[in-house]
Formats: sequence, structure tokens, C-alpha cells
Amino acid sequence: MDWFNRTAPGGADALPALTRAGIAHLYFESIHPFEDGNGRIGRAISEKALAQSLGHPTLTALAATILLKRKAYYDALETANKDNEITLWLSWFAATAIEAQRRAEAHVEFLIDKTKLLDRLHGQLNSRQEKALLRMLREGPEGFKGGLSAGNYATIAGTSPATTTRDLADMVAKGALLRTGERRHARYAVAISPRPVSPVTLDERGGCA
Repeated sequence: MDWFNRTAPGGADALPALTRAGIAHLYFESIHPFEDGNGRIGRAISEKALAQSLGHPTLTALAATILLKRKAYYDALETANKDNEITLWLSWFAATAIEAQRRAEAHVEFLIDKTKLLDRLHGQLNSRQEKALLRMLREGPEGFKGGLSAGNYATIAGTSPATTTRDLADMVAKGALLRTGERRHARYAVAISPRPVSPVTLDERGGCA
């Protein structure tokens, strides 16, 4: 705690934001003071450090991005726990923080596009279609893995095969969904342009690529 306060912005030994956040997370996980919840608390500490450097809460999806890279995260932590040299850990953490920022930006853009889509379709869809569309939107920018099938729609909306076919065709015609494939291979996606987030990788020297 003394180190965390001393290295804060304006502190006696202030550190750059990413360096401080990465070290704070590593230090806490190395101490591992609790029986459960150390990972969640450690991620909260790193997000707190980033927020302090900005002077307001951050919108970076740091915790979520770390969890998406769980195996690499544990490998990086284990390596850093064996040595006092933690440059590679900080490089990994910085790359993950940059990727988290990109994910947060993509998510904000998705929410804007989602609002525009729902506003445009207001009053045009029946209750079954609305239920299915909102369920798809809950999947976020990535959408349904592999796309929504007619079977998925029938399960969500509780429809018969004939009603499912009519509902889906109507949603495509109204620009709510995009269709790929034919017949039983047909898959549907929300009519929002995808915003893929490429992972930030490290080169052989540990720099971000």
C-alpha cells in the first residue's frame, strides 16, 4: 500500500501509468493474500491505477481482455513470479491494455450502432422478432458464434418452423438481420457492421507488434 501511494500521480516516486498498473497487479498476485478473489481484486487494482493516472474512471475493458487471454495471462504471471526481472511481464501487460482499449472502443461503437438499429426498427417488428433480436444483441460485437440458425430462433421465440421462416425472412427484408447460406445452412447476423479487434502481440524482444 505504501508503494502504491508513493508511485501514484503526484507521489514521491510517481511511475508511468502502464508501468505502475502492471507492477501493482503483479505484486498483488504474487502476494496472493486471500483464499479466493485474488484475480478479480488484482484486476481491479490495475484498473484503479490506470484511472488515477487519467483522473477519472477508465472505459478500458482490461479485466475482460485478460480473461479472454487466460492461459497466456497465467503463463506470463508464472514466468514473472520466478524472477525479479519483469520487463517481459510489463510488455505483455501493456499489449493487453492496448488491446483492451481497442475492445472498449469497438464496444462503444457497437452500442451506438445498436441504438441506431433499434430506433430505425421501432414499431416494425413483432414481439417474437424483438425478443430474438434483443437476445442476439446481448452477445455484443462478436454476435452469435457461427451465426443464428432457424433452430436457434425457434428456441428463443418459441415458434413453429413455418413461423420461424416467415419471421426471419421479414427481419432480413426490413434490414434487421443479414443472411448467409441457404436452406438448413442459412445463418443470420444482426445488421451491424462488424468491428473486429486484432490481438496485440509481442515481438521477440518483447515489444508490441
